[in-house]
Amino acid sequence: MNETLVNKVKEAGVVGAGGAGFPTAVKLESAPEYIIVNGVECEPLIQVDQQLTAMYAPILLKTLDYLVEALGARQGIFALKEKYAKARQALGRAIAEYPRLCVKTLPSAYPMGDEQVLVYETIGRIVPEGGIPLNVGAAVVNVESLLNIHHALEGNPVVEKYITVTGAVRSPRTFRVPLGIAMRELIEKAGGAAVKDPVLIDGGPLMGKIERNLDAPVIKTSKAVIVLSRDHPLVVTKERPLDRVMRLAKTACCHCMMCSDLCPRQLLGHTLFPDKLMRLASYNSTCETEAAATSAYLCCECRICEYACVMGLQPWKLNQELKARLRAAGIKNPHHAVPEKANQFRHYRRYPVDKLARQLGLSAFYHNDAPFEEYDGAVLKVTLPLRQHFGAPALPVVKAGDMVRKGDRIASMPGEALGAPIHASIDGKISSIGGDAIVIERGN
Repeated sequence: MNETLVNKVKEAGVVGAGGAGFPTAVKLESAPEYIIVNGVECEPLIQVDQQLTAMYAPILLKTLDYLVEALGARQGIFALKEKYAKARQALGRAIAEYPRLCVKTLPSAYPMGDEQVLVYETIGRIVPEGGIPLNVGAAVVNVESLLNIHHALEGNPVVEKYITVTGAVRSPRTFRVPLGIAMRELIEKAGGAAVKDPVLIDGGPLMGKIERNLDAPVIKTSKAVIVLSRDHPLVVTKERPLDRVMRLAKTACCHCMMCSDLCPRQLLGHTLFPDKLMRLASYNSTCETEAAATSAYLCCECRICEYACVMGLQPWKLNQELKARLRAAGIKNPHHAVPEKANQFRHYRRYPVDKLARQLGLSAFYHNDAPFEEYDGAVLKVTLPLRQHFGAPALPVVKAGDMVRKGDRIASMPGEALGAPIHASIDGKISSIGGDAIVIERGN
């Protein structure tokens, strides 16, 4: 382990630039055998990582090669979807300089960018049930996180974010913006919403969260702002209440097993069978002894099961509820098996992203380009949540009225707690410190 590298990444507040925001320093201090750069962008409409790869390929490859050297890894792998032609060409022009690196191109299937799926596709290893890629010697970072590592090595903390603004907007764009900027400002810069009373999805259309507050801030894990109408079918299904989900499960599930046949975890050999958990909802039994409610812990909530289902049911939402109830009861995940092999039909059950986009009702936006554009607006106010990462929230080290400069640390992690510090993303005054966020306003 290279302590200088790890400390710089930790001090800069680098976390996964999507998903749960796992602190990147923890991945690097584990001495991985492989370092895999995830440029696949799991979900439709998000364009950040492919654009960053096309723009900064030499920097990204140089940083990846440095990580391989500093951590004593065997190889660095840059994974992209085959259809990302500009990004692939940019890497191809520069990668010959780095014999320890390679580019892996993957098909346009969902959820190809899921960490566990990505590890299997690139190095052929199966992450254990309930495990993480580090369990099989792989550290996975996405493209933006790799760029943030580059900045950290130069002494610059994470204060900016690349984010795609798309969906029902008049001029889709990808912007580089200060952390904490209100989503409303981004929508206005993208030409404004093309629907009345819009609803936002913070993140990808499948695993992103519904956000009705247009003034919600952009945080370290934000990847996209997708604007939709309130009656869009994707919004409706995301917000379908659990009691209705359960009633539909009891009355409409025909137990065809399509949800299990296409489940990416089951296809990796994990003992997750969504159809059997649907039986649990219907009959209070899985009808066998090999499946149990605790297998819901293995669900990554990718939602493939919903779009595989001929009845439009939502096994993932049932799994989500089961996990919450099990945790509340103090029951931990007991599933830690190490599968010997993946499903023999897995290759034939990849779910095409273009088909998925049609099912999601996103065909009108799927082929829209969201070209990169520097954000040229004056950002007068940012709201920086103290939890923008996996783990405990950061604790303020400033007080209301303090003047700060862009890059100043304003919140730190207590003791050895898992998390990441927060830094000021604009020059200004600390106008307020609430229970969960610090607000900075730029002076006149």
